[in-house]
Amino acid sequence: MLEYLYSNKNVEKILIYLLLHNKANATELKRAFGTALDPIQKTLKKLEEGGLLVSFLEGRTRVFQWNPRYPFLQEIQALTIKSYEFLPTDIQETYQLTKRKRPRKTGKPL
Repeated sequence: MLEYLYSNKNVEKILIYLLLHNKANATELKRAFGTALDPIQKTLKKLEEGGLLVSFLEGRTRVFQWNPRYPFLQEIQALTIKSYEFLPTDIQETYQLTKRKRPRKTGKPL
C-alpha cells in the first residue's frame, strides 16, 4: 500500500514486521516474505543509513530494530500501523507468524 511512497515494496514489509516483532534479521525477513536475501539486506542497510533503524550483533547475526532517537519515529510507526490495518486479513496473518528461533530439544515429542 505504501510502496509508492517508499519507492520500494520491501520497506513497507520490513517496517510492518518490525512493528509486530520489535527486531528482526535479514534471514528471518527473507523467510517471512519468501523473497531473495539480497534485496532485503540492501533495504535494511538503506534504512539504517537513513537513521530509521539501528543494528547490533547477537552472536554472529546482525539484528535490526527501530532507532528510538529517530525524530519522526512515532509518525512513521503510526503510518505503518494504518497501512497494516488496511491489508487483507490473510496477508496480516503472514506477518504475525513466528517461527521457532532454535531447534527442538533432541528426543522431545512433537
